[in-house]
Amino acid sequence: EVQLVESGGGLVQPGGSLRLSCAASGFTLSSSAMSWVRQAPGKGLEWVSSIYNYNSKTYYADSVTGRFSISTDNARKTVYLQMNSLKPEDTAVYYCAREQASYDYWGQGTQVTVSS
Repeated sequence: EVQLVESGGGLVQPGGSLRLSCAASGFTLSSSAMSWVRQAPGKGLEWVSSIYNYNSKTYYADSVTGRFSISTDNARKTVYLQMNSLKPEDTAVYYCAREQASYDYWGQGTQVTVSS
């Protein structure tokens, strides 16, 4: 059974940092593409970042380029999203998802709130 479990969200001040984790099980993470997608209050889903673990390529939305970094620890079967220089507009529920042509499995999400 495929499972994705996010953690690491919380309340942080503008300019601060958080690291989100997505623990994966039930499939081979090292040969999969994984993405982080977020949903701000009252808005639709927004793609944030992807990592193609089979070739190590990473991709970022313009809004987070230079501030966020995606990575995978295959031994721990975990995908990370390091978020630096956080802004109030980064406030959202962050989901990790497995990407196979479309997003076929999603985690439950973790809340990130950026506020002073």
